[in-house]
Amino acid sequence: MNQQTASLVDKCLIATPAIKDPIFASSLVYMCEHSEQGSMGLVVNHETSQVLGDIFEQLDIECDDPLVTHQPVYIGGPVQLEQGFVLHGGGRNWQNTIEVASGIHLTSSLDILQDIAAGNGPDDYLVILGFSGWASGQLESELQQNSWLTSSCDADLLFHQKSEDKWQVAFDSLGFDINSLSPVSGNA
Repeated sequence: MNQQTASLVDKCLIATPAIKDPIFASSLVYMCEHSEQGSMGLVVNHETSQVLGDIFEQLDIECDDPLVTHQPVYIGGPVQLEQGFVLHGGGRNWQNTIEVASGIHLTSSLDILQDIAAGNGPDDYLVILGFSGWASGQLESELQQNSWLTSSCDADLLFHQKSEDKWQVAFDSLGFDINSLSPVSGNA
């Protein structure tokens, strides 16, 4: 990434029809890291077949609240599917928490799941397995190939939209017709 390339942290990548890979087709990826060393993001609109109660059961965490146990679990990408993340709004800092952007945090420690189960977790959260990663320069290449569009992101999009609506809401925020996209890229 050269110095003139803006950081994509706290932005969303919107998969274009050019992406045929089923993992990323119709994906909305929230970007958590973007630097010369590479990039990391989380798909925030593809639910797994699991619910949070399944995760609690695997980790021996007790929770009797059906509103919590029936929350969906998302697949964040194909990398390290055994690694869990909680993308969440504000609240206290748990053991392995980073602030991605103002009001949006990422935690990868068990204590946040224990607090969610006990009713002491953040108000807004997504539980995500795995992540999406790009080597140095790889994401920039995919952007040049029209594989991704970028959009701003906010807590409403991440936490309050239905999974099946997030991609469309993000795309609509760009203000143009997807059919106007060229399937090939070029340089002026």
